[in-house]
Amino acid sequence: MNIRHKPYVWLLSLFLLLFLAACGQEDPVTVTREVEVEVTREVEVPGPEVVVTEVITVEVMMEPEIPVIPFAAQWLSSAHADASAQAFVHWNEDDPAEVPTRCAKCHSGVGYMDFIGADGSEAGVVDAAAPIGSLVTCEACHNDATVDMTSVTFPSGIEITGLDAEARCIQCHQGRSSSVSVNANIEEAGLTEAVDTTSEDLGFSNIHYYAAAATQFGTLAKGGYEYDGMSYDAKFEHVEGYNTCTSCHDPHTLEIKLDECVACHTDVDTVEDFTDVRMISSLVDYDGDGNMNEGVYDEIEGLRDILYTTMGTYSAEVAGMPIVYDSSSYPYFFADEDGDGAGDARYGNWTARLTKAAYNYQVSLKDPGRFAHGGKYIIQLLYDSIADLNKGLAEPIDISNLRRIDHGHFAGSEQAFRNWDEDGMVPARCSQCHSADGLPLLAQEGVTIAQHPSNGLECATCHTNSDTYERYEFTEVTFPSGATVSFGEEDLDSNLCINCHQGRASSTGVDRAIGDADPDAVTDSLRFQNIHYFAAGATVFGGDVQGAAQYPGKEYIGENEHVGRFNSCTECHNTHTLEVEIEDCANCHEDVDLNTAEDLALIRVSEIDYDGDGDTAEGLAGEIETMYEQLYLALQAYATNNANTDSIVYNSHSYPYFFIDADGDGVAGPDDTGRYGTWTPRLLRGAYNYQYVAKDPGAYAHNGQYVIQILYDAIEDLGGDVSNMTRPVLIAETDG
Repeated sequence: MNIRHKPYVWLLSLFLLLFLAACGQEDPVTVTREVEVEVTREVEVPGPEVVVTEVITVEVMMEPEIPVIPFAAQWLSSAHADASAQAFVHWNEDDPAEVPTRCAKCHSGVGYMDFIGADGSEAGVVDAAAPIGSLVTCEACHNDATVDMTSVTFPSGIEITGLDAEARCIQCHQGRSSSVSVNANIEEAGLTEAVDTTSEDLGFSNIHYYAAAATQFGTLAKGGYEYDGMSYDAKFEHVEGYNTCTSCHDPHTLEIKLDECVACHTDVDTVEDFTDVRMISSLVDYDGDGNMNEGVYDEIEGLRDILYTTMGTYSAEVAGMPIVYDSSSYPYFFADEDGDGAGDARYGNWTARLTKAAYNYQVSLKDPGRFAHGGKYIIQLLYDSIADLNKGLAEPIDISNLRRIDHGHFAGSEQAFRNWDEDGMVPARCSQCHSADGLPLLAQEGVTIAQHPSNGLECATCHTNSDTYERYEFTEVTFPSGATVSFGEEDLDSNLCINCHQGRASSTGVDRAIGDADPDAVTDSLRFQNIHYFAAGATVFGGDVQGAAQYPGKEYIGENEHVGRFNSCTECHNTHTLEVEIEDCANCHEDVDLNTAEDLALIRVSEIDYDGDGDTAEGLAGEIETMYEQLYLALQAYATNNANTDSIVYNSHSYPYFFIDADGDGVAGPDDTGRYGTWTPRLLRGAYNYQYVAKDPGAYAHNGQYVIQILYDAIEDLGGDVSNMTRPVLIAETDG
């Protein structure tokens, strides 16, 4: 019997190709597998041709299938895979050769998985030393523990929640020290109060390397040393979509996503060019060198140089031994025993003041991307370190040209934006003006809701488009009194401003609270009402919006229409710095030497002696100041003379501003802490107007004559002497 096989070799070849197409190895392990193949054959037998189909089993030799690892090439090019880096070989010569538990969390992939509990151990602690050479591999970041990780605890003990994939990065890129640990070391050395006393028990605290998250989260993590009584920037919010580690860095190569950055930073060609970046929210000369074109990177460099000089002066003058820094040699700070500018031995003459400054000096160096991650926070740390060292010097260095914070809208460290950090949310009644997202929501939806605290306002707070810089539009704005006004179709930008710069109270609200109560009777239901801060819009529109507490039977000046094109917020103020365009003012006010914003207070447009002090040459601000002082005296005299009211004092720095004058000296002091509560309608109106004038520092320019009217009326109503004063009249009154 002669068997002729049909061609089925292609089928076997296909199986072989599939097996051999897997990733190869240098020394492959060959395995044998049985494969069933269907074969058709002709059988030569006498008679008709017979075709037989059968299944046979053959053995094939193959290499095992090896899966392709995604992003392996990218990872191999990263620092996480650099097996020769000091970060991974530092312990190779130790005995035993292992990564100790205090370091393994970040210097070993095995240690990292131990810390997060991905190996089944307790999370939050490294249980065992890690083997040397264990890099940050795929498994370190991609496991069941990291998938659900949404929070990270910083060295300060503060837990940051609501995180996404960036939580994996922040576990290591957070530093190893904080304000808390520096203070603890100082306290342990017994130097909390004796800040200029040296001690052998005190040493240098080191933030450690690449603490990018500590820089970005600012005061929320307290990675830098934050001085008592000072406030600091919170998390640096970049732009939507680029606010996390992995949105700006490739998670596998760790490189910056340059091709995406250049969409906005059009003048950037290389990663090195980022050091030249300076945005519209950074319009102050932080390091005082007169260069406002350099990048934030160079501003930090300039401030650090000043801090180093100050540290040198302080260490020699106060600590008794000059200090020098060597970035390449641990422990970085050394004593210059022979005065040649080089380190001779580990520095040991630490004072509390010096160790705080040295810590911040190191913080400003160990995050290479500090200028992008949170440059303003670093600037504040450096500035405060210089200022604090100055307190210990016989001849402090001049820091008058240095700047710590930005202009108001971008001053993320200030109370206007930091007041709600502990609460975690800015309530709806405040978010419109005190969060970056409140005003856009009002513009789009007509409502306000609670918002997360922000680090100042952002470009997107006013601009709907980051390419064309179009703004949100409000054709009209409603004030607390219920009055609706507008700067007109030609200046909708100023309508944006007065959504916030309008105050939060009005004459309507005061009148509603008073009702028909006896003007001089203490009314238990009355509470002090606060106009709030910078209600410039209310002043500009005057009687049209009734921002001040107006008196029945009196007429008040309405909108202050200045001149020509200088008749609104954006025409008189720089939109971003908020500063007055003084050069433009000088074109008309030639009778006043206008060089600074303070000189604007010298301007007057009338020869009338409103305050009755006989000085008709002083500026309108001077007229207001005198009447403001007289109103305070009238408030105190009224409260003292009314048998049912307590003596009253005002403290502009402490809410709720008006307090009981416990010691009766007429001056707010440490003993005057009781909230004022014996309000009469007359006293409440006067106090409201006193606060109104205090909270609009530009009132004399915004609508000075309206302000003089309310001061005059308040003094008169409280029984003060207005016999020599003159109340401005409406133009209509003079026509008759």
